Formats: sequence, structure tokens, C-alpha cells
Amino acid sequence: MKTLLVAEFREGKLRVKYSQLIAFANQLQTETAMFLVGSPSELPQFNGTLYLADVGKYGEYNPAVHKQLLLDVIAKEQPDQIVFHHSSYGWDLAPRIAVALKAAQISEVIAVEDGLPVVPVCNAKLRRKIKATSAKSVLTLQAGAFGLEEDPVGTPTVVAIDTVAGGTVQCTGYEAAKIEGVDLTKAEIIVSAGRGVGKPENVAMVQALAKALGGEYGASRPVVDAGWVEHNRQVGTTGSTVTPKLYVACGISGAIQHLAGMKKSEFIVAINTDKDAPIGEVANVLVVADLKQFIPVLTEKLNAR
Repeated sequence: MKTLLVAEFREGKLRVKYSQLIAFANQLQTETAMFLVGSPSELPQFNGTLYLADVGKYGEYNPAVHKQLLLDVIAKEQPDQIVFHHSSYGWDLAPRIAVALKAAQISEVIAVEDGLPVVPVCNAKLRRKIKATSAKSVLTLQAGAFGLEEDPVGTPTVVAIDTVAGGTVQCTGYEAAKIEGVDLTKAEIIVSAGRGVGKPENVAMVQALAKALGGEYGASRPVVDAGWVEHNRQVGTTGSTVTPKLYVACGISGAIQHLAGMKKSEFIVAINTDKDAPIGEVANVLVVADLKQFIPVLTEKLNAR
């Protein structure tokens, strides 16, 4: 089996999360090559062939041009899998490649089991292995799902690539999302509500605990999607990535999308009725309890100090 990894270059820099692509390939133990529209001055640490297109000539994003560059490499390498990050770049380019190749696309891969990609289903409550029926497959990897124990090392064999293809899209720059209200990325203490709080009225318990601790309250995506908490308090890959000194997860099972947004917190406390919930894998302390009973008592004790 052969895998082609698609790295990203953004705002003049190689995005360091390319190491997650390498970690995925390592799990599969496949022959691996890499594709990048980037700069010769910023190369990934990688022992293998790197197909490099000049970002100064082709731009950091030009869908028609990048697609053709990548298709030319695919025609030469004949990989079984083409692997992207599950990012704005991957969201746009992966489907274009899948359609061009008439290949299956498997999105948001979070693990590998028995040599097959695993994706979440039913709001990440379940997982399923997927086997593509097409000769080639196009994958996108969920952020934070794969990682190397140490920084990547190696020097790639660079193969310069060019194309005569043109496009009508021009990337003129990037605009950061406007932060309204609270900025969780600056909070030192965060208490987050998950689906396990049960109903919108119970979010108030989480707010009260956050106040007692002198912090801010956040939420997982299902709670935000339900309209119980505003979006600027969402923690996860589609919300804020936070690194507080203390993170308290209340009724959060630990879907990979949420873990990717908070697992680098200095100290993590999880409150959950399920002792086997995935959040326990990253928590420093796992409290197995009904949060509707535990949180009010904890809050009362904190306020009585």
C-alpha cells in the first residue's frame, strides 16, 4: 500500500500539524510520499519523497491549480490513499480530488483499526470502520486524532513540480474570526458543559461552578448546536482551542473533536457517570458521579471558603 500525504502552507509558514499526517501513515506502515505547495526554505522533517510546488508561483490556495498539481503527482505515484487534514484546505480540495479520481472519500478519520480508517457516528457516540470499494480513497484526518510521541525528523528528497493549469480564484489574504464576548483562549480556568447536563436549565450549574472557581464557562458542540450556550463559548476543533491551568469537563464524553480543543490544559477534571468515558483518558482526575448532585455540592463548598 502507498499513501500520499498532503501538507499545508499558510500565511508564509509550513503548518506544523503535518506531523499528524506522518503519525497516521506510521500506523498503517505504508510506503509514503508527501505533497506541498510551499517554500524550499521551510520543508517538513520527513524521510521520503516530497513533491514541492513553488508557493510564490502558485499561491497558498488556488483550487484549480492545486488540484492539477496534485493530480499530476497522483498519476506518477499511484497511491492507494490521498490523505488531507480535515481543515478548510482539505474540505475544499479533497472532494475535488475524489471526484476527479472517482474515488471514495472518507472524512474525519479519528483512528486506524485492522488497517482500516475509523470515523465517528451518532454524534461521536459510536465508531465505525470503513473499507472503500474504489481502487483509491481520499481521506481527511480529524485534528488532534493522530500524533507523534516525538517531533518528526528526517530530510526529504525534494522533487520540484510545475503545471500550466490556471485558475480564476486568487487568495488575497486571511481574516481572523471576530471574537465577540468572552475569549476562552485567554481564560485560566474553564468549566464546560456537555450533553450530559441533560437540559438547558442545568447549564446554570456549570456557570455557577465556573464563577465559584473564578473562571469562565464553556461548552461542547452538541450543547452549542442545541442552542443552550452561545457559539463563542464552544471548545473544540470547530470552536476554541484552549490551554487553561484548570479545565473541568461536566457531562462531556470526550469526542475527539472536543479533546483536540482542550487536551493541552495543565490540569483536567472530568465529571461523568461513565467511568469508561473517553474523557477519562486525558483527565488528571475523573469524578464518577451524577453531575446534578455533585456540582451543586462542590459549588457550595467553594463559595463557603
